Amino acid sequence: MSAKRSGIITVTAFILAFLGIMGLLIFPRLPFAKKESEVRQSRVIVPLAPDSGEVYPGGNAERMAYEDDISAKIALREGESLVSVLTQNFDGDPLDEQIVAYRRPSEIDGPIYIAYVDFDDSLGGYRRVWDFSTPLTRQGTLNLYTLDMIGDRSICLAIMGMNNSGEQTLTVLRKKPAITRSGGDSTPSEAPFLKIAELKVDGSISIRELERTSAYQLGYTRGEPFTISAHGRDPVSRNLMDQIETVYAYNQTSGLYEQQRTVRIPGAQIEQRLLRELLSGSAAKFEEFIDGLWYYVDGDGTLDQKQYIYFDPEKREIIFFGDQIQQVFSWRSSSPTRYGLYISSQNVSVVTLTRFLEVELESLEGIRLRVVEDVRIKIGVSDPWNGSYRKAGTAELRRERTASPETNPYIDSVYSGYIGTMTFEKTGNYSLDSGGPVQKGRYAFFMLGDTEMLELRPESGAERNVYRVSWGSGEAGSTRPGQTRPDELTLVRVRLSTRGIQELHEAAISMTANPQT
Repeated sequence: MSAKRSGIITVTAFILAFLGIMGLLIFPRLPFAKKESEVRQSRVIVPLAPDSGEVYPGGNAERMAYEDDISAKIALREGESLVSVLTQNFDGDPLDEQIVAYRRPSEIDGPIYIAYVDFDDSLGGYRRVWDFSTPLTRQGTLNLYTLDMIGDRSICLAIMGMNNSGEQTLTVLRKKPAITRSGGDSTPSEAPFLKIAELKVDGSISIRELERTSAYQLGYTRGEPFTISAHGRDPVSRNLMDQIETVYAYNQTSGLYEQQRTVRIPGAQIEQRLLRELLSGSAAKFEEFIDGLWYYVDGDGTLDQKQYIYFDPEKREIIFFGDQIQQVFSWRSSSPTRYGLYISSQNVSVVTLTRFLEVELESLEGIRLRVVEDVRIKIGVSDPWNGSYRKAGTAELRRERTASPETNPYIDSVYSGYIGTMTFEKTGNYSLDSGGPVQKGRYAFFMLGDTEMLELRPESGAERNVYRVSWGSGEAGSTRPGQTRPDELTLVRVRLSTRGIQELHEAAISMTANPQT
């Protein structure tokens, strides 16, 4: 009975194994089988360091998806370190290809290399097809993305970044079509990309993307080729802020980008000593300068308080706010440029979204931004962040002062209170006698919005103080002879910051005007 049962089990196992093998043969699960109609969005993935402590809002599932996307489809060679991966369908077949950026740590200050990875039918897997050396060396500034530069629907690969000399670099590679042989099979050419532009400048480089016609979008006509704009210092000018803009256009005959025109752009006249100190080549110095809230400047030169950017170097965060939508980015790295900073940041919610910012000094109270997203997708409603910004606080304060001419900044009065006797002179000088050494300095009344303020600047070098002002009148409700203000003055010390008026919760100072002698 035992032998019979054993035979039945053996036969059953054999039948199940046979059915499993037949199922695999009939319904193979190819790892590369995809619908030809599937369209893949290009993705640029910047690897995280193992100890970066990055937080993924989606938890382990998002981390697993992120780590799957970041994986190169080939193994790197010995002595190579992965920098970035871009996955996209370059040749129209059912399979994606990859651009793998890597560096060789043994090469100090060595370049960033890219490798083109394609699927090989004969091998049944991916292989490394082609390698290219880029002019950029700072891996934290690398930005890879694809676009139709020429307007003929060919794929161009843009490689942007910085080298160790602090120069911006841009390389544009155009994907060659596959070679069709007599048998009808298509194979990639020996070098799958053709270099059509390579620039470096001691300033900034941007691709001017033009809006193309509906006929182009529908596939009826070609589009207008994009131009490339490079801004660098004017070597013949003594003003460090003067620039030269060089525009490069695509030449259909040569198939390359060539210089089209140059334009001199005068910069702001800033005291050169302060300018050299601010642009000393230290990222920390410029980070300290841009720390805080910056409002977008409209075309007519007014501040748009509905769109702003907040730089927080201490928390390493950058907050973008516009159209009631807030985007928070982790501040990954900063690289000094001739006119400011090149910043790499990563969205804290969409961890595969990286945003690069070129921040340039426009004046001692203004900056100019050029923003590039490595993935050309819209997260909610994306405002155009490119343009000029003004620092909240000082610039806004000056605007409010000039907008309120009815507020006399100086008075001729003497007030007394528990802090002592304060004398205001029409010359803008004040003195405070508290029974000891007399404090002297400069003062000014001004308006901030609908609130009147008083600023005291002691000449001894002590910290300036700002007070919120309220006025009252005596029983008669009048001012004393020779005064231009009511006879009761109340001061509350506050602090002006990028968030506006901040209360310090100190006791109010009440003072009464002295009789005219």
